[in-house]
Amino acid sequence: MGTRESQESRKSQHAPESNDRASGTGRRAFLGAAAVLGAGGTALGLTGTARAAGTRTAAAGGGKGLKSLPVPTIIGHRGASGYRPEHTLGSYQLALDLGADIVEAGDLVPTKDGHLVCRHEPEIGGTTDVADHPEFADRKTTKVLDGVSTTGWFTEDFTLAELKTLRATERIPANRPHNTLYDGRWEIPTFEEVLAWQDEQTRERGRQVWIYPELKHPTYFRKLGLGLEERVAKLLRREGKDDRNAPVVLQSFEPTSIQRLNKLVDNPLVVLLSTAATRPWDFVETGDPRTVADLVTRKGLREIAGYAQGIGPTLDLVIPKDANGRLTTPTTLVKDAHAAGLILHPYTLRNENPFLPAEFRKGTDADAYGDVFGAYRAYFATGIDGVFTDQPDTGLLAREDHVNG
Repeated sequence: MGTRESQESRKSQHAPESNDRASGTGRRAFLGAAAVLGAGGTALGLTGTARAAGTRTAAAGGGKGLKSLPVPTIIGHRGASGYRPEHTLGSYQLALDLGADIVEAGDLVPTKDGHLVCRHEPEIGGTTDVADHPEFADRKTTKVLDGVSTTGWFTEDFTLAELKTLRATERIPANRPHNTLYDGRWEIPTFEEVLAWQDEQTRERGRQVWIYPELKHPTYFRKLGLGLEERVAKLLRREGKDDRNAPVVLQSFEPTSIQRLNKLVDNPLVVLLSTAATRPWDFVETGDPRTVADLVTRKGLREIAGYAQGIGPTLDLVIPKDANGRLTTPTTLVKDAHAAGLILHPYTLRNENPFLPAEFRKGTDADAYGDVFGAYRAYFATGIDGVFTDQPDTGLLAREDHVNG
């Protein structure tokens, strides 16, 4: 992403990073247990009505590919990251168990020796136990990442073999203390492992499993000689997952990265969009003066539709907030994007108070749940085609309310 924490960091314009998640103790324990017991739809209260009549598909004719997914589509953000450390096979697996339509399996960043691994950012000090490895102490450094000075440990300074000695940890323990129970349980997955996992799960579940990887900081890595697009395309071609109906949706905050992918593969492509005043980093590097506000005009959306099938806007581009953090009037983005032939999968809905519009918060505890169902109602009412969520089970219940309401 330009990063979704350049959307969740620079996305303090979204939700403050350490505010980026929170957790509801009893609720989480119950829902996690339900998943372990094999909750698909039934155990979590997803009725046949909602599953059959309620969740329309994107194409009335039941076409293949992206159009075969239910709408609103529930996308497990970095897996089920509200319940497990993000971008681990444990998080991805739980997202499927909870019923997610698509799993965002893979924020893709490269290793020193050219492999693609799944980490939210190339800096891994906040998502692994690398700081506990004295053999890597001298790898800690400061780099400028998309214009931001960042200190820590970076995937491009490690071989894959070295990264495999690390274990994943919860990124925001202050908001999700219960996720720390799973610190150290899972290693960093490679994109190749994710593709194999996808096939395995498709066979075991008897239905196609979808993934939604993101290419992180493409311009930054291309300047290091570690171009992402070609590596992703090569793996998808090898696995026969590079056509328009392939169950792999590719996304990036850099429009030129999506344009490059459009020439390499036929997969569904999505341009991620930060807050209105920001500029994609590839635009900054090339001197393109346009901002996201320019990209979400009718003209900008028509241009995106020339090389992508969808957009992934921050929720604030769908319904802005006022100075007090309360929702205001929806913009015309949904209507305009649909007129251009684009789908919209905004990000990110989370159950916890710090990440909800002010009117849906309950109390001030950093790990307490608010009225997230109220927030879902507001966003679904705009006509969005789906949403990224850290708690897919909650999203499915909200969709049930929406389609049966």
